[in-house]
Parts: sequence; structure tokens; C-alpha cells
Amino acid sequence: MIIFLYGPDTYRSRRKLNEIIEQYKKIHKSGLNLRCFDGESLDFQDFKDEIQSVSMFAEKKLIILRNTIKNEKGFKDSFLAEIKRFVNSDDAILFYEEKEMPKGDSLAKILKKAGKSQEFKLLEGQQLKNWVRKEFAGYRAEINSGAVEKLIDSVGNDLWQLSNEIKKLVDYKNKKKIETNDIELLVKPKIETDIFKTIDSLASKNKKQALELIHRHLQKGEHPLYLLSMINFQFRNLLTIKNLSEKYQSPYALSKITHLHPYLVKKNYTQAQKFSLGELKKIYQKIFEVDLSVKTGRLGPEAALDLLIAEI
Repeated sequence: MIIFLYGPDTYRSRRKLNEIIEQYKKIHKSGLNLRCFDGESLDFQDFKDEIQSVSMFAEKKLIILRNTIKNEKGFKDSFLAEIKRFVNSDDAILFYEEKEMPKGDSLAKILKKAGKSQEFKLLEGQQLKNWVRKEFAGYRAEINSGAVEKLIDSVGNDLWQLSNEIKKLVDYKNKKKIETNDIELLVKPKIETDIFKTIDSLASKNKKQALELIHRHLQKGEHPLYLLSMINFQFRNLLTIKNLSEKYQSPYALSKITHLHPYLVKKNYTQAQKFSLGELKKIYQKIFEVDLSVKTGRLGPEAALDLLIAEI
């Protein structure tokens, strides 16, 4: 059996891939016959040996081949020459391509005809709005129509970034309806790179530099509550990844579990190593306390930021 997932919307295609993997694991408990190969450098004979090898368990195999289309000489031509034997195989061969397929590509044409295929185009217009609403509904959160449009205007159709912003908004509003002004306050994606610099300063115990970076944002007109929410969001990711990294070393596994973009996982993983798990727990608790002080009126937002950095 052949399965073909392809297209530039890697958020939805990755989600579909994970669903297939999880369904396979439910049926085939050992998981020993699940294999994943980098298709760009895969040699056809290695793939063929894997398919033909006899399993210790009476289980069907799931072989995942990632980004194989451009591998002309090492894999593609040989696979096409023997395509019939793989189409009729009891094992599942899943081709996962992260880009649009070149027009007229011979392997893509065969895969679409020979197996189950699904294309993941970038969402636009009403489809994108519906996806955003569905994601909020999954968190049991409400958002008004104006806020949906404002969110899309701010972020575009990058579902990886949209999913992160949606989580942040849901956490901030805590089950209250999300309004347009919440998007204006919290969704400013260009600042995220600078927040990484601020976190790096804190990790290096350079509080002076961290304060300078924060006040630079304030001078540019960034709302202090937005900055606080970004720091909260970032340290929550660091705590999650630090905790999980003691069990899972693979960035792919961490990305799958946390539903964060692999690029963000790698950056967060590097930063998380600069803190102990105990330090991150204390910092996250301190952020919670400062945030509560702001919401109850005991501290002003700017004073809260200064206090937070001073006490980390």
C-alpha cells in the first residue's frame, strides 16, 4: 500500500502524518516495524532491504520516506522500475513531501494513481478563517470575527506561527472571549526574535542587558503586558522542552509532542540547556506571581517587568 502526503502547508501535513503514525502504533504495539528515512539521500537498495527483511513480529511495516522526489539516481528511477511490487505490498510505504510537486514529475504522477494521496495547499480566504476558528474551538475558546481577521492580517497563513499565537491568546484570556484589542495587544510576531535575545541575556545572568532590551521595546511603543505575555510564553516552552528532553532527545519527537515548529524546538532546546529544571520552575512561578500582581492592580505593568527581571 502506498500513501502520498505532499504540499507546502507542512503544519497540516505533519499533523496528518502524526495521525497515521499514532494509528499504526495503536494497532502494532511493538513499534519495531516503523521506519523513517531521509529520502533525499536514501539508496534504493537500502530501502529494498528494509522492505524485504523478515520481522520478528507478525506486524505490517510502515516505512516513511521524507522528501524523496529529487533523489533521481539513488532512488527514484529504481523505485519506478519496480513500482508494481510495492503497490501490491501488505506493508505501508508513506511518501512525505514538504513542497509543491514539480509539474509532470513522474514519481508524483504514479504515487497519486497508485495509492491514497492528499495535497496540503496553503490555506487562503474563508478556508483559513475556518481553520483559525476550528483551532480556537479545539481549546474551547471563543473569538469574534473581527479578531479572526486581525489575527490573519498580523500573521498571514503560516499555520505554525498561527498555532503558537492561538495558544498564547487562549492562555492569556483564560476562557474569556478573544476580542480584536487582544490581537492588537498580543500578536506582534516581529518581536519574537528580540525576545529570544532577552531570554539569552537572562540565561547568561546579564540582567542589565535584559533590562536594556526590555526598555528598548517599551520605547518603541510595545505594550508591557504584551512583553510580559511573550516572556511567559517563552519560559513555558522552555520548561516544557526541558522537562521532556530528559526522556526524548530527538527534536522531531519534541516537535510532535509540543506541536511547536521544529525550528522553534531547536532554538528552545538550546536555550533550555542554559537553565536547570529547578530554575525554570522557579522562574515560571515568579512570572505567574508578577502577572497576578498586574491583573489585581498591585503592580503597574512596567514596574512588574523590572521586578521580574530583577528577581530572575
